Amino acid sequence: MRVAVIGAGAAGMIAAYKAASNGNSVFLYEKNEKAGKKIYITGKGRCNVTNASDMETIFANVNRNPKFLYSALYGFDNNELMNLLESTGLKLKVERGNRVFPESDHSSDVIRAFEKLLKEQNVKLFLNTKVKRLLCHEGVLTGIELEDGKKEFFDKVIVATGGLSYPTTGSEGDGYRFAMELGHNIVKPEPSLIPLVSKEEWVKSLQGLSLKNVSLTLMNEKKVLFSEQGEMLFTHFGISGPLVLSASSFYVENRIKGKEAFLYIDLKPALSIDELDRRILKDFEENINKNFSNALDGLLPKKLIPVIVEKSGISPYMKVNEITREQRQGLARLLKKLEIKISGTRPIDEAIITKGGISVKDINPSTMESKIIKNLYFAGEVIDIDAMTGGYNLQLAWSTGYLAGALE
Repeated sequence: MRVAVIGAGAAGMIAAYKAASNGNSVFLYEKNEKAGKKIYITGKGRCNVTNASDMETIFANVNRNPKFLYSALYGFDNNELMNLLESTGLKLKVERGNRVFPESDHSSDVIRAFEKLLKEQNVKLFLNTKVKRLLCHEGVLTGIELEDGKKEFFDKVIVATGGLSYPTTGSEGDGYRFAMELGHNIVKPEPSLIPLVSKEEWVKSLQGLSLKNVSLTLMNEKKVLFSEQGEMLFTHFGISGPLVLSASSFYVENRIKGKEAFLYIDLKPALSIDELDRRILKDFEENINKNFSNALDGLLPKKLIPVIVEKSGISPYMKVNEITREQRQGLARLLKKLEIKISGTRPIDEAIITKGGISVKDINPSTMESKIIKNLYFAGEVIDIDAMTGGYNLQLAWSTGYLAGALE
């Protein structure tokens, strides 16, 4: 069979590899000047290729439509992906949180591994070649039309064009348009794994401050939507960092439902409120003649102290030996639950991934073939699937791409 794959990202490259390994003649079309452009920037240029956790953990980290992914993830799992990459000579390593990276810390080595696999299977790669539309006759896909008007005819076509995140890598929503033109439903694309914008100015005054080993909790009224410990960063617009990116997925889901949410930082998650109160008392006793604002150096980063002093309601010039028990306990409560009001997210083009896409109701989960148009398949971020940070999203791309490439 003649097979076209549109998009040479993670899902597209593995789909092309799998289709070619089954004896098909495969043509891979990429609008950019090189393959895997988004892979180059993942994991801060190191490429977090997958996560080495067990399948239960992987499913627990899928945010949208995990049941849809059952066949894909079990059909080509993280171990099979790692074995495939290592078969090319690429050495991998497992880091904190079971994140898997190339041993070299270079995402370009992952690209080279796939380029080697594609070359071995005689996949024909067309760079700087944009697909304009899909060709269809009486509910059956027949081929593609390129931007220059040239038509190419195929037995099967796999769309792996990505979402709307990082448009500089070519993710401009082409796949959504292809699908809509042929009658598929699109779940509105929203940003996910994205920095959050704060309402308060004090947050922006902390630009550049990184907090490690803090706990971040996202709440909708009285319901906890997300709570995890890790690292976060204050920026000129609000907050970012690993914790915030993870929380953002739940924030966006909550916002879609029209509900307000609040973020709370526990600056001292290792201490109970009583233990923290005793710690503060100890610090105060050691700085008994100092002003309040000068007695917190052992407890907080220097940049954060003026904010905490102001929010505590305690005069910065009050001597610590004059601070009441109630005031001290109020300070402890503040450090355990520092509230940040969120006004929204950064633009979708700054998102790591897109939440939303082609509805899974229109796709056969056992094959990734469209239920609407015969011989049309979808793979990767173009589908309404997304997961947490940690290599999970790339695994979804590998697994759905591999299944689509099986062309059953």
